[in-house]
Amino acid sequence: MAIDETEMFFENKPKLFQDYKKNILLKRAVERNLEIIGEAMNRILAINPEFPIENARRIVGLRNQIIHGYDSVSDESIWAIIINHLPKLHIEINNLINNEIQIPE
Repeated sequence: MAIDETEMFFENKPKLFQDYKKNILLKRAVERNLEIIGEAMNRILAINPEFPIENARRIVGLRNQIIHGYDSVSDESIWAIIINHLPKLHIEINNLINNEIQIPE
């Protein structure tokens, strides 16, 4: 899963914004995984618009922003997503997988 992969990028070292900002390979890898997550969410929403992920539409919007406007995606924004939003999304998805959240049909 792209979330797991993104978390693995930071597994053996502390999550420091300055390290992230200086590492172009890491930044592009994270952005690519966010694109993958956004595309998956877009496909899910096409099938089930009521899919119970809190920020589903924003996830798709981020995907679109990364793909179509690299110059408008700041390192600070991506970092905030890594630190604040990706862990929450990971929990939501795990809850869905473990059937702790019901998916409306």
